[in-house]
Amino acid sequence: MSRQVTLRVETREDLGKGAARRLRREGKIPGNVYGQGMEPVAVQADQRDLQQLIGAISVDNTLIDLEMDNERPKRVLIRELQRHPFRPLILHVDFFAIQAGQKIRVGVPIRLAGSPLGVRNSGGILQRNRYELEVECLPREIPEYFELDVSEMEIGDSRHVSDVDAGGLTMLEEEGTTVCTVLAPKVVTVEEEVEEEALELEEGEVEPEVITARREAEEEEGEE
Repeated sequence: MSRQVTLRVETREDLGKGAARRLRREGKIPGNVYGQGMEPVAVQADQRDLQQLIGAISVDNTLIDLEMDNERPKRVLIRELQRHPFRPLILHVDFFAIQAGQKIRVGVPIRLAGSPLGVRNSGGILQRNRYELEVECLPREIPEYFELDVSEMEIGDSRHVSDVDAGGLTMLEEEGTTVCTVLAPKVVTVEEEVEEEALELEEGEVEPEVITARREAEEEEGEE
């Protein structure tokens, strides 16, 4: 199961870009809480509290008890997180309120277990094609991650969605989708090395020839 954490927010009445900029200057992050059967609520969270929370959880699938004013905590998921393009700051956050007994779609991270034989013994490269898989389940059933054993993979072997144990959850991915593959190491042949050396030699010889030709032409002009 994914672990559950708590975040304190406050409702806000000032809306718009100007109000959002003022909040950020004050160390607050604007956001919204929405969900099925409820009116969206504009909220604000402490920048430091939100940053610490984001750094400690799997954003896509961690349930959060959102404490808002004097209301009963709402169980939510983070649905959208807007970050500053080059500074380590969060600009906006949207929370999706979960209803008890309602199935939801979430992305669950994939954790690869072990080191492939093809990597250990043959110098292969483990290439990942998917980092998470989407499932449908009840909130209380959300796993923290899926574990996929790759220790027996040889060069050329692949693991697919069908190899992942979803624990009875409804997988919303094609079974044949590749999760990871062990690729053969890149081998530089003797012929490739000789060709590269010949190319470097040719490129190195071109410039002196041009310079020599130019110098001879200049000397001829000077004699005239």
